[in-house]
Amino acid sequence: MDNLLGPEPTLLPDRPEAQAAAEAGTDPAKIVRAYPDFSEAWALLAERALQTGDPVAGYAYARTGYHRGLDQLRRSGWKGHGPVPWSHRGNQGFLRALAALARAADEIGESEEYERCRKFLGDSDPAAPAALGLS
Repeated sequence: MDNLLGPEPTLLPDRPEAQAAAEAGTDPAKIVRAYPDFSEAWALLAERALQTGDPVAGYAYARTGYHRGLDQLRRSGWKGHGPVPWSHRGNQGFLRALAALARAADEIGESEEYERCRKFLGDSDPAAPAALGLS
């Protein structure tokens, strides 16, 4: 059941050009150079670093994407809590960066940060951890 007294879901604006570049498989480093505040490109860089065995770089990329996303959430009216639905395309970059940050934190031994990120992800949208492989 939805919390009728809780905050409305925060929906970040879609970024059609940047999203199209990501969906087309453009190198995420090239996307970051064109759209440095686009969390999804940072998340893609983090995911690639994690897949290639570089959790320190993955952590740095994920943290950058996470913070860029937090800035955008705040500009969109988010007050530090409340739903950030995975189903909304504009939110997916931030949530991917958050999931990548959790994975990278776990890989470098930051277990408390891993748990905080997992909790934040689930609090943002209960469907997000499973969608992002952190269930």
